[in-house]
Order: sequence, then structure tokens, then C-alpha cells
Amino acid sequence: MKTLKLIAVVCFLMITNILVAQQKDNMSDNDSTGLPGDDFSLQGALEMFKNAKSLEDFEQKLNTESNYVNNLDLNSDGNIDYVKVIDKTDGKVHAIVLQVPVNDSEEQDVAVIEIEKNDNESAMLQIIGDEELYGDSTIVEPFDVSEGKTDANGPAPGIGELKVVIVNVWMWPCVKYIYAPTYVVWVSPWKYHYYPPWFQPWKPAPWYIHHNHCHHYHYGYHPVYIHRVYVAHNYYQPYRKTSVVIVNKYKPAHIKYKENHPYKTYNSKNNNQPPKNNKNTKNNPSNNKNNNNVKKNNAPKQDNNKNVNKNNTPNSNNKKSSNKGNGSKTNKGGGKTGKK
Repeated sequence: MKTLKLIAVVCFLMITNILVAQQKDNMSDNDSTGLPGDDFSLQGALEMFKNAKSLEDFEQKLNTESNYVNNLDLNSDGNIDYVKVIDKTDGKVHAIVLQVPVNDSEEQDVAVIEIEKNDNESAMLQIIGDEELYGDSTIVEPFDVSEGKTDANGPAPGIGELKVVIVNVWMWPCVKYIYAPTYVVWVSPWKYHYYPPWFQPWKPAPWYIHHNHCHHYHYGYHPVYIHRVYVAHNYYQPYRKTSVVIVNKYKPAHIKYKENHPYKTYNSKNNNQPPKNNKNTKNNPSNNKNNNNVKKNNAPKQDNNKNVNKNNTPNSNNKKSSNKGNGSKTNKGGGKTGKK
């Protein structure tokens, strides 16, 4: 009987190892960018924010192992980094910064949740992954699907058309919390090697395991290529922090990423729209002049015969082209200090 149990256990372990190995092999290199942003789920962070009652609660959810949002180890010390939350606010806008203390003197922004209140009971938000971790401005927002009406004379009358709509996040508990009159701006008091007593660092998991753990967060959140919360985005820019250590460490990974993703060059200057070809060529005055010269050189010479039909004489293009171109309160939490 013991022998049968032993054989069963061995068979189970062998099958498990085979399945894990196959799963790892099926993960192509294209699934991972090779950048540290692979180890932090932006969709998962929004889900934690949606369910949090306060920013302090949100910070604890981000740094809880069982939530499978944070798998970062930016300083490569073998332990998960603590992600702290800092709120930068001005009137109706909030820029909630998620930040990792890399060492005693440097911090690296992981992402920022940008929120704007656009009516009495209406607000919208987006989360933007920092380009040092994600390669470019990766924007994720919540979405919902509604059924629209179709024309009665259309090809399929009576069948509703599904449309993606932007979510009003006003009813999220944490959103109502930060817009309450009694709200005291949250700035995480923790720093490098000094963390709350409930935080127990764990070992980072391989990328493909972390990816499977947090994949369910993708439902209800999707990437977009435009800044909708542009006032909060512009407000956040002067506060953005990057670490020299992180920039230098991942420079080779950034070069490889740009080689593999040449089309992903979104930034706030062009509203994060994908670049279109031949734009510069069309509006470049020097190119227009060159084109005119080419036309003149290629135009056939006029015959001296007086009977030549004037309509057959090509018109030269002589026209030049032109182009028109706060002070806030700080809520510091207490707690014992512990070394990471």
C-alpha cells in the first residue's frame, strides 16, 4: 500500500513538472518585453484601487503577496520591492503616484493613477506605467460594454450593437474618499529598508508564473493610446521621479525593446497617437521646392512652331509652398520599522 502511494506521488510530481515545462516553453519571447514593467500589473493595481477604502488600504493591497499585483525587484536584492503611494493633488485633479524606494537616496516611479472630477458625481481615471519600466507610456483604463440600438432597416434589425464605454468611477470607495471635504492628503511615510510591520517581503516569481497569476485582472481594463485625463497628467509631470541606477541598469533592455517595437513611440506631445508615415514629407517646404524643380527639369521643351497648341504646354508650378503652421497636509502613519 505504501509502495502504491509512493508511486502515485512520484507520478504526480512528474506530470506537474512536465506541464510546467511545457507551459514555460509555450511562452514565446514576444510575450515578455524584457523590462521590469512585466512584473507589475497595471490592471491589477486598478482592481486594488477599485476595492480599496482609502489610499492607505490601497497601498497595503498592492504589497500583499496573495493579490499577485507586485512582482518587482528593481534593485535585484532577491526580495520584492515595497511600493508606496503618494497623492499629488490640486483642486479637482489627483495624481496618485506608485513609487519604489530603490536605495537611500533614489526613488523610481512605477505608475501613476490620474483622476479628474468632471461633474458633481462624475470622475474618470487612467493609470500610466512609467516609461523607464514599460518602454513607453503604457495607458490602461477601466471600460464597460453597453448594447446600442441599431437601425430597424439595417442588415440585422433588432440585434443590438455592443459598444465600449468609459467608466464613471465616482462610486468607487477610494475616489469618494479622496474627494471628501475631510480628506487629508495621503503621503506614505515609509522609505528604503523601513516598512510597516505587516509587510513581509517575499521572493519574486519567474515572469511566466506571475503573468498567469495576474492575467484575470485584464477583464474590465484595457490599454488605450490617448490621454483622457490630460489636466491631471500635465500636473503630475513636474513630480515624476526616476532613478539613475534603474535607467543605467535597464538601458540594454530598452534598446532591445525599441528594436522589437519600433511602432510604439507614443508620448504626451502627440496625444499618444501612433505615428503616421509621410507626414513630414507632406508638410516640408524644402521637399515641395525639390518637387517643383523636378517637375521643371522633366517638363518637355516648347516647340518654336507658332502653331503649337497652347493647351499641350505643361504649366510650371512657380508657387512657393508655405506652412502655417500646493501646499497640502501630510498623513503619516505609525508603526514599527523593519528591514527588508
